[in-house]
Amino acid sequence: MPKVLVTGGAGFIGSHVVDLLLAKGFDVTVVDDLSTGKRDNIARQARFHEIGVNSKEFAQLVRDERFDVIAHLAGQIDVRKSVADPVADATINILGTLNLMEAVKQSDAKTRIVFTSTGGVLYGDFNTPPNVETYPKDPESPYAIAKLSVEYYLAYYGRVHQQDAVAVRFGNVYGPRQDPHGEAGVVAIFCGRILDDRPLTVFGDGLQTRDYVYVGDVARAVWLAATKPLPEKGRLDARAFNIGTGEGTSVLEIARLLQGAARSNVPIEFAPRRPGEQQESFVDAGKASEVLGWVPEIALADGLAKTFAWFARETSGAAT
Repeated sequence: MPKVLVTGGAGFIGSHVVDLLLAKGFDVTVVDDLSTGKRDNIARQARFHEIGVNSKEFAQLVRDERFDVIAHLAGQIDVRKSVADPVADATINILGTLNLMEAVKQSDAKTRIVFTSTGGVLYGDFNTPPNVETYPKDPESPYAIAKLSVEYYLAYYGRVHQQDAVAVRFGNVYGPRQDPHGEAGVVAIFCGRILDDRPLTVFGDGLQTRDYVYVGDVARAVWLAATKPLPEKGRLDARAFNIGTGEGTSVLEIARLLQGAARSNVPIEFAPRRPGEQQESFVDAGKASEVLGWVPEIALADGLAKTFAWFARETSGAAT
Protein backbone atom coordinates (compact mmCIF):
# COMPACT_ATOMS: atom_id res chain seq x y z
CA MET A 1 0.00 0.00 0.00
CA PRO A 2 1.28 3.52 -0.72
CA LYS A 3 2.41 5.29 2.45
CA VAL A 4 0.85 8.70 3.01
CA LEU A 5 1.32 11.27 5.75
CA VAL A 6 -1.53 13.71 6.41
CA THR A 7 -0.49 16.72 8.48
CA GLY A 8 -3.42 18.36 10.24
CA GLY A 9 -5.28 15.06 9.86
CA ALA A 10 -7.32 15.62 13.02
CA GLY A 11 -8.81 18.82 11.63
CA PHE A 12 -11.93 19.58 9.64
CA ILE A 13 -10.60 19.07 6.11
CA GLY A 14 -7.68 16.82 7.06
CA SER A 15 -9.88 14.19 8.71
CA HIS A 16 -11.99 13.90 5.56
CA VAL A 17 -8.81 13.50 3.51
CA VAL A 18 -7.69 10.72 5.89
CA ASP A 19 -11.03 8.93 5.56
CA LEU A 20 -10.92 9.02 1.77
CA LEU A 21 -7.28 7.89 1.50
CA LEU A 22 -7.98 4.96 3.83
CA ALA A 23 -10.95 4.02 1.66
CA LYS A 24 -8.66 4.15 -1.39
CA GLY A 25 -6.24 1.67 0.21
CA PHE A 26 -3.48 3.96 1.45
CA ASP A 27 -1.41 3.25 4.56
CA VAL A 28 -2.13 6.50 6.47
CA THR A 29 -0.14 8.26 9.18
CA VAL A 30 -1.55 11.40 10.81
CA VAL A 31 0.41 14.24 12.41
CA ASP A 32 -1.49 16.85 14.41
CA ASP A 33 -0.65 18.87 17.53
CA LEU A 34 -4.38 19.00 18.42
CA SER A 35 -4.26 22.78 18.87
CA THR A 36 -7.44 22.96 16.80
CA GLY A 37 -7.90 19.39 15.58
CA LYS A 38 -9.82 16.76 17.53
CA ARG A 39 -8.60 13.29 18.36
CA ASP A 40 -12.12 11.94 17.78
CA ASN A 41 -11.86 12.97 14.12
CA ILE A 42 -9.02 10.50 13.46
CA ALA A 43 -9.99 7.14 11.98
CA ARG A 44 -8.80 4.16 14.02
CA GLN A 45 -7.02 2.62 11.02
CA ALA A 46 -4.58 5.56 10.87
CA ARG A 47 -1.42 5.81 12.95
CA PHE A 48 -1.28 9.04 14.93
CA HIS A 49 1.59 11.24 16.18
CA GLU A 50 0.70 14.18 18.40
CA ILE A 51 3.50 16.53 17.31
CA GLY A 52 3.76 19.89 15.56
CA VAL A 53 5.15 20.46 12.09
CA ASN A 54 7.84 22.78 13.46
CA SER A 55 9.31 20.10 15.69
CA LYS A 56 12.49 18.06 15.31
CA GLU A 57 10.38 14.95 15.93
CA PHE A 58 8.27 15.74 12.89
CA ALA A 59 11.32 16.22 10.66
CA GLN A 60 12.75 12.92 11.92
CA LEU A 61 9.47 11.12 11.17
CA VAL A 62 9.50 12.43 7.58
CA ARG A 63 13.14 11.45 7.09
CA ASP A 64 12.72 7.97 8.57
CA GLU A 65 9.40 6.93 7.02
CA ARG A 66 10.11 8.10 3.44
CA PHE A 67 6.44 8.58 2.60
CA ASP A 68 5.13 8.22 -0.95
CA VAL A 69 2.78 11.17 -0.42
CA ILE A 70 2.54 13.96 2.13
CA ALA A 71 -0.78 15.82 2.18
CA HIS A 72 0.12 18.99 4.06
CA LEU A 73 -2.95 20.53 5.69
CA ALA A 74 -1.51 21.54 9.07
CA GLY A 75 -1.39 25.26 9.69
CA GLN A 76 -2.76 28.35 11.32
CA ILE A 77 -6.08 28.85 9.50
CA ASP A 78 -7.63 31.96 11.05
CA VAL A 79 -7.20 35.12 8.97
CA ARG A 80 -8.00 37.29 12.01
CA LYS A 81 -5.27 35.63 14.08
CA SER A 82 -2.79 36.15 11.27
CA VAL A 83 -3.55 39.87 11.32
CA ALA A 84 -3.20 40.02 15.11
CA ASP A 85 0.05 38.01 15.19
CA PRO A 86 1.69 37.67 11.77
CA VAL A 87 4.91 36.32 13.31
CA ALA A 88 3.09 33.37 14.86
CA ASP A 89 1.25 32.77 11.60
CA ALA A 90 4.47 32.73 9.57
CA THR A 91 6.21 30.53 12.13
CA ILE A 92 3.63 27.79 11.61
CA ASN A 93 2.60 28.27 8.00
CA ILE A 94 5.95 29.11 6.42
CA LEU A 95 8.63 27.70 8.74
CA GLY A 96 6.62 24.56 9.49
CA THR A 97 6.35 23.85 5.76
CA LEU A 98 10.07 24.50 5.24
CA ASN A 99 10.77 22.01 8.04
CA LEU A 100 8.76 19.47 6.06
CA MET A 101 10.41 20.24 2.71
CA GLU A 102 13.92 20.12 4.12
CA ALA A 103 13.16 16.78 5.76
CA VAL A 104 11.91 15.41 2.44
CA LYS A 105 15.07 16.67 0.74
CA GLN A 106 17.26 14.98 3.36
CA SER A 107 15.33 11.72 3.08
CA ASP A 108 16.06 11.56 -0.65
CA ALA A 109 12.64 9.92 -1.08
CA LYS A 110 10.41 10.20 -4.15
CA THR A 111 7.71 11.94 -2.11
CA ARG A 112 4.87 13.92 -3.64
CA ILE A 113 3.86 16.88 -1.48
CA VAL A 114 0.26 18.08 -1.83
CA PHE A 115 0.07 21.54 -0.29
CA THR A 116 -3.35 22.93 0.57
CA SER A 117 -3.35 26.59 -0.36
CA THR A 118 -6.14 29.13 -0.72
CA GLY A 119 -8.07 30.35 -3.72
CA GLY A 120 -10.36 32.39 -1.52
CA VAL A 121 -7.93 35.15 -0.54
CA LEU A 122 -4.77 34.50 -2.58
CA TYR A 123 -5.75 36.75 -5.49
CA GLY A 124 -6.88 39.76 -3.46
CA ASP A 125 -9.44 42.31 -4.59
CA PHE A 126 -7.62 43.44 -7.72
CA ASN A 127 -9.02 40.89 -10.19
CA THR A 128 -12.49 40.34 -11.57
CA PRO A 129 -13.56 36.79 -10.65
CA PRO A 130 -13.74 33.98 -11.49
CA ASN A 131 -10.02 33.97 -10.69
CA VAL A 132 -7.79 31.70 -12.75
CA GLU A 133 -4.47 30.34 -11.51
CA THR A 134 -2.31 32.76 -13.51
CA TYR A 135 -4.02 35.94 -12.27
CA PRO A 136 -1.82 38.40 -10.36
CA LYS A 137 -1.65 37.75 -6.62
CA ASP A 138 -1.79 40.58 -4.10
CA PRO A 139 -3.11 39.13 -0.83
CA GLU A 140 -4.65 41.29 1.87
CA SER A 141 -3.75 39.22 4.97
CA PRO A 142 -0.64 37.64 6.51
CA TYR A 143 -2.41 34.27 6.25
CA ALA A 144 -2.71 34.55 2.47
CA ILE A 145 0.79 36.01 2.16
CA ALA A 146 2.14 32.94 3.97
CA LYS A 147 0.26 30.61 1.63
CA LEU A 148 1.67 32.43 -1.39
CA SER A 149 5.17 32.37 0.09
CA VAL A 150 4.97 28.59 0.51
CA GLU A 151 3.88 28.22 -3.10
CA TYR A 152 7.00 30.12 -4.20
CA TYR A 153 9.08 27.74 -2.10
CA LEU A 154 7.34 24.77 -3.72
CA ALA A 155 8.27 26.07 -7.17
CA TYR A 156 11.86 26.70 -6.02
CA TYR A 157 12.29 23.24 -4.47
CA GLY A 158 10.83 21.71 -7.61
CA ARG A 159 13.19 23.47 -9.97
CA VAL A 160 16.35 23.35 -7.86
CA HIS A 161 15.93 20.19 -5.76
CA GLN A 162 13.58 18.24 -8.06
CA GLN A 163 10.92 17.86 -5.38
CA ASP A 164 7.53 16.62 -6.58
CA ALA A 165 4.96 19.10 -5.25
CA VAL A 166 1.53 20.44 -6.14
CA ALA A 167 -0.67 23.18 -4.67
CA VAL A 168 -4.45 22.89 -4.47
CA ARG A 169 -6.06 26.30 -3.93
CA PHE A 170 -9.34 25.80 -2.11
CA GLY A 171 -12.37 28.01 -2.25
CA ASN A 172 -14.39 28.32 0.97
CA VAL A 173 -14.66 24.78 2.26
CA TYR A 174 -17.69 23.78 4.33
CA GLY A 175 -19.21 20.56 5.59
CA PRO A 176 -19.46 18.16 8.55
CA ARG A 177 -16.84 18.64 11.30
CA GLN A 178 -16.39 22.28 10.35
CA ASP A 179 -15.64 24.74 13.11
CA PRO A 180 -16.26 28.50 13.04
CA HIS A 181 -12.62 29.34 12.23
CA GLY A 182 -11.07 29.94 8.82
CA GLU A 183 -12.54 31.44 5.71
CA ALA A 184 -15.86 29.57 5.55
CA GLY A 185 -16.74 29.51 9.22
CA VAL A 186 -20.01 31.31 8.48
CA VAL A 187 -21.70 28.00 7.60
CA ALA A 188 -20.80 26.47 10.97
CA ILE A 189 -21.75 29.66 12.80
CA PHE A 190 -25.14 29.84 11.09
CA CYS A 191 -25.83 26.14 11.80
CA GLY A 192 -25.07 26.70 15.48
CA ARG A 193 -27.24 29.78 15.68
CA ILE A 194 -30.20 28.09 14.00
CA LEU A 195 -29.95 25.17 16.41
CA ASP A 196 -29.82 27.63 19.32
CA ASP A 197 -32.77 29.55 17.82
CA ARG A 198 -30.70 32.73 17.61
CA PRO A 199 -30.67 35.36 14.82
CA LEU A 200 -28.21 35.05 11.94
CA THR A 201 -25.86 38.04 11.81
CA VAL A 202 -24.93 39.24 8.32
CA PHE A 203 -22.27 41.94 7.97
CA GLY A 204 -22.80 44.75 5.49
CA ASP A 205 -25.49 44.14 2.88
CA GLY A 206 -24.75 40.39 2.82
CA LEU A 207 -24.08 40.46 -0.92
CA GLN A 208 -20.36 39.69 -0.61
CA THR A 209 -19.66 36.44 -2.47
CA ARG A 210 -17.49 33.39 -1.82
CA ASP A 211 -16.96 30.09 -3.63
CA TYR A 212 -18.40 27.48 -1.25
CA VAL A 213 -17.12 23.96 -2.00
CA TYR A 214 -18.11 20.82 -0.10
CA VAL A 215 -15.44 19.10 2.00
CA GLY A 216 -15.98 15.72 0.33
CA ASP A 217 -15.22 17.27 -3.05
CA VAL A 218 -12.11 18.91 -1.59
CA ALA A 219 -10.84 15.61 -0.15
CA ARG A 220 -11.24 14.05 -3.59
CA ALA A 221 -9.17 16.87 -5.09
CA VAL A 222 -6.34 16.11 -2.65
CA TRP A 223 -6.47 12.41 -3.58
CA LEU A 224 -6.37 13.20 -7.30
CA ALA A 225 -3.50 15.68 -6.83
CA ALA A 226 -1.64 12.95 -4.94
CA THR A 227 -2.07 10.29 -7.62
CA LYS A 228 -2.48 11.88 -11.06
CA PRO A 229 0.32 12.79 -13.50
CA LEU A 230 1.21 16.47 -13.17
CA PRO A 231 2.50 19.16 -15.54
CA GLU A 232 6.25 19.77 -15.75
CA LYS A 233 7.82 21.63 -12.85
CA GLY A 234 8.19 25.30 -13.58
CA ARG A 235 7.12 28.69 -12.36
CA LEU A 236 4.70 29.52 -9.58
CA ASP A 237 1.42 28.51 -11.21
CA ALA A 238 2.62 25.49 -13.21
CA ARG A 239 1.44 22.97 -10.63
CA ALA A 240 -1.29 24.97 -8.91
CA PHE A 241 -4.99 24.10 -9.19
CA ASN A 242 -8.04 26.08 -8.12
CA ILE A 243 -10.60 23.90 -6.35
CA GLY A 244 -14.05 25.49 -6.33
CA THR A 245 -17.42 25.60 -8.01
CA GLY A 246 -16.79 28.59 -10.25
CA GLU A 247 -19.78 30.36 -8.74
CA GLY A 248 -19.96 33.12 -6.17
CA THR A 249 -22.66 32.75 -3.52
CA SER A 250 -23.60 35.61 -1.21
CA VAL A 251 -23.63 35.31 2.57
CA LEU A 252 -27.30 36.26 2.46
CA GLU A 253 -28.04 33.32 0.16
CA ILE A 254 -26.14 30.96 2.49
CA ALA A 255 -28.32 32.16 5.37
CA ARG A 256 -31.51 31.60 3.39
CA LEU A 257 -30.46 28.14 2.15
CA LEU A 258 -29.65 27.03 5.69
CA GLN A 259 -32.96 28.41 6.93
CA GLY A 260 -34.63 26.25 4.29
CA ALA A 261 -32.58 23.15 5.13
CA ALA A 262 -33.44 23.55 8.81
CA ARG A 263 -37.05 24.59 8.19
CA SER A 264 -36.30 27.49 10.46
CA ASN A 265 -37.53 31.08 10.49
CA VAL A 266 -34.85 32.54 12.76
CA PRO A 267 -34.43 36.19 11.76
CA ILE A 268 -31.53 37.61 9.79
CA GLU A 269 -29.95 40.67 11.39
CA PHE A 270 -27.57 43.09 9.70
CA ALA A 271 -24.43 44.53 11.26
CA PRO A 272 -21.92 47.11 9.93
CA ARG A 273 -19.59 45.91 7.21
CA ARG A 274 -16.23 44.67 8.50
CA PRO A 275 -13.30 46.81 7.31
CA GLY A 276 -11.13 45.18 4.67
CA GLU A 277 -13.52 42.33 3.91
CA GLN A 278 -13.23 41.08 0.34
CA GLN A 279 -16.40 41.76 -1.65
CA GLU A 280 -16.21 39.19 -4.45
CA SER A 281 -14.28 35.91 -4.55
CA PHE A 282 -14.77 32.80 -6.63
CA VAL A 283 -12.43 30.71 -8.76
CA ASP A 284 -12.23 29.06 -12.15
CA ALA A 285 -11.50 25.34 -11.67
CA GLY A 286 -11.17 24.50 -15.36
CA LYS A 287 -7.52 23.51 -15.02
CA ALA A 288 -8.35 20.99 -12.27
CA SER A 289 -11.01 19.50 -14.52
CA GLU A 290 -8.70 19.24 -17.52
CA VAL A 291 -5.56 17.95 -15.78
CA LEU A 292 -6.79 16.12 -12.66
CA GLY A 293 -10.25 15.10 -13.83
CA TRP A 294 -11.77 16.88 -10.84
CA VAL A 295 -15.17 18.56 -10.88
CA PRO A 296 -17.38 19.38 -7.87
CA GLU A 297 -20.11 16.78 -7.41
CA ILE A 298 -22.11 18.08 -4.44
CA ALA A 299 -24.54 20.92 -5.19
CA LEU A 300 -24.54 23.76 -2.66
CA ALA A 301 -28.10 23.19 -1.39
CA ASP A 302 -27.40 19.46 -0.91
CA GLY A 303 -24.08 20.12 0.82
CA LEU A 304 -25.60 22.65 3.19
CA ALA A 305 -28.41 20.22 4.01
CA LYS A 306 -25.85 17.48 4.79
CA THR A 307 -23.87 19.91 6.92
CA PHE A 308 -26.85 21.11 8.92
CA ALA A 309 -28.01 17.52 9.49
CA TRP A 310 -24.58 16.65 10.88
CA PHE A 311 -24.61 19.64 13.26
CA ALA A 312 -28.12 18.70 14.36
CA ARG A 313 -27.03 15.14 15.14
CA GLU A 314 -23.97 16.38 17.04
CA THR A 315 -26.06 18.82 19.06
CA SER A 316 -28.62 16.14 19.85
CA GLY A 317 -25.87 13.71 20.89
CA ALA A 318 -24.22 16.28 23.15
CA ALA A 319 -27.56 17.03 24.81
CA THR A 320 -28.03 13.35 25.73
